[in-house]
Amino acid sequence: MIRLKFSRYIFILLLFLLPAKLFSQYLTEDIFKFSRALGYISTYYVDSVDSKQIVEDAIIDILKELDPHSVYIPADEVKEMNEPLEGNFEGIGIQFNILNDTLYVISPISGGPSEKVGLRAGDRIVEIDGENVAIIEISTKGVRDRLLGEKGTKVNVGIKRKGVNEILHFTIIRDKIPIYSVDAAYLIDNEIAYIKINRFAMTTLNEFMEKLNLLKEQGAKSIILDLRNNGGGYLDKAIDLSDQFLERGQLIVYTKGLQVPRTESKATGNGQCKDGKVIVLIDEGSASASEIVSGAIQDWDRGIIVGRRSFGKGLVQKPMFLPDGSMIRLTVARYYTPTGRLIQKPYEDGKEEYEKELFNRYEHGEFLNKDSINLPDSLKYQTLKNNRVVYGGGGIMPDIFIPLDTTSVTGFYSTMIRQGVLNSFVLEYIDKNRKKLKSGYPDFNTYNDRFKVTDKILNDLFTYGKENDIETTDEEFEKSKDDFRLIVKALIARDLWDMSEYFQIVNVRDKGFNKAIEIMKNWDRYEKQVLNTQ
Repeated sequence: MIRLKFSRYIFILLLFLLPAKLFSQYLTEDIFKFSRALGYISTYYVDSVDSKQIVEDAIIDILKELDPHSVYIPADEVKEMNEPLEGNFEGIGIQFNILNDTLYVISPISGGPSEKVGLRAGDRIVEIDGENVAIIEISTKGVRDRLLGEKGTKVNVGIKRKGVNEILHFTIIRDKIPIYSVDAAYLIDNEIAYIKINRFAMTTLNEFMEKLNLLKEQGAKSIILDLRNNGGGYLDKAIDLSDQFLERGQLIVYTKGLQVPRTESKATGNGQCKDGKVIVLIDEGSASASEIVSGAIQDWDRGIIVGRRSFGKGLVQKPMFLPDGSMIRLTVARYYTPTGRLIQKPYEDGKEEYEKELFNRYEHGEFLNKDSINLPDSLKYQTLKNNRVVYGGGGIMPDIFIPLDTTSVTGFYSTMIRQGVLNSFVLEYIDKNRKKLKSGYPDFNTYNDRFKVTDKILNDLFTYGKENDIETTDEEFEKSKDDFRLIVKALIARDLWDMSEYFQIVNVRDKGFNKAIEIMKNWDRYEKQVLNTQ
């Protein structure tokens, strides 16, 4: 009985891994051999075996041998993995943080179930369905396990609120909660739209167009599209976004694989961004779908790419479900930019070396100096309009290089962020001063113009770091003061308003952002220098 069940799992596994037209060829050879060997183990091995675990391990090991992006996802992780790309999840709708073993509501999501029943920013959740969750070292996963749930189900929470002695009890009916992929969208100098996209999800194009149309109503004529640290997402959503910038019939991307014929995606000509100046910001965290967008814009000389070399992921994965609800994301094709560039970086040396590649770039000085990048002539391509030289074989090379800014970053600053101490300090500051902040700064523009991170706030931060066992010197702290002033002000703004206001503050000292503004203001000169226009 065990052997039959075990063999059946392996049989189904290989059925999914092999193309249908090749399946019959391998049925009496490799599959039978594999199944027989595992059957022998189940039947004759000296100790009992966990057949389910062995099958899962076998799937993982097989996929490891293929490429770095073919992966196995257990059944209990499939839904959680898909939530950020599908654009919603089901829960109570709060942004939360855990501080000193206490679950804080950062803000209820606008229009969500928690806001509807009256939860407020700064509330502390101390009970969930009668269970005490205060001072029990609850984890983020523990919070999600308790608060997420199917739409229409109820959860009872007990709240401690400043100024109220007793615990307040709320019954919240879970609902679908939107996850946004556009982090920020705002107008610069009355005519430049800045839009930052964090992933390519089901809702990305709708979000982008909604924000862009609002900015156009305010006078936007040009776009800075920020795809830095955007790790990708749905291929078709990258195609949809690229379509907004290109002329009818222009190739956006094509894919092909051994078992997948060449498939081309071309612009429809219905895009809303075919005119006007375009700059795309990328870096080593821009991957996959982000590289499709930046590659299409670069290959057609539609705009200027600014930043550092992108990640280099040119493989297309297809989700394939297994009988128990688990899934494999199997690489079925490679994608190519309009000039024919394959931007997938090499992975022949194994997954470990592949994962170290970004670290190797840093070690070789590529993040700081463009001259550290050596690409062979075999990777040269020419753009389709102005015949400029561009490169394939390991990411999108920007037209204008921006080095990583390390001038004022100290170990103390990095540790304060990495260990969450800075965020905790800001949360405590807001908790103590929320009423004062809200009354003193009724809107973001007033806050941005008038609020100052004083020396007292910085000294309190310095002390807070020491109390959390993060040591520094006066010299090191002095060097990071401006960075701390900026990030503290931005984090407070994020709590009081949203991510868009956060980026309006931090972008002021962002080298890539400021270079993009300079290019926009001197477009004719850069257009001739970079895009080779006459």
